Amino acid sequence: METTPSNTEMSIPKDKKIILFDGVCNLCNDAITFVIKRDPHDHFRYAPLQGETGAHFIKKYNIDTTKVDSIILIDQDNVYIKATAALKIACHLSGAYPLMRIFFIIPSFVRNWAYDYIAKNRYKWYGKKEACMIPTPELKAKFLQ
Repeated sequence: METTPSNTEMSIPKDKKIILFDGVCNLCNDAITFVIKRDPHDHFRYAPLQGETGAHFIKKYNIDTTKVDSIILIDQDNVYIKATAALKIACHLSGAYPLMRIFFIIPSFVRNWAYDYIAKNRYKWYGKKEACMIPTPELKAKFLQ
């Protein structure tokens, strides 16, 4: 049976947060691997922006991918982008990463300036894949189709 976005969305537990990411960006893929390794409570599910599920959420939440095209966090119908998304993700990781919430005191336009600079140069600095990453069989359940 073919999975449609509406079926996929319905199968996402309500307590899970969705991270949409640039599936061909090496930096973004490394960031997702980083999060997976530090998410012992299994807070997140993942979908590449280039996939069917990513496209569904982009449309559903009217996300302008010309302005944000790297990491997006969806949490209970709230959409977080850029540095705010990264910090909110860090708040759920193991170790000292939740302490990064201190950076919320920095105005978002300053945080996003630094984020945008890295995002703009990510392909040049970290490279780009020809296709989205294929998760290992052990991790496949964490990725949305």
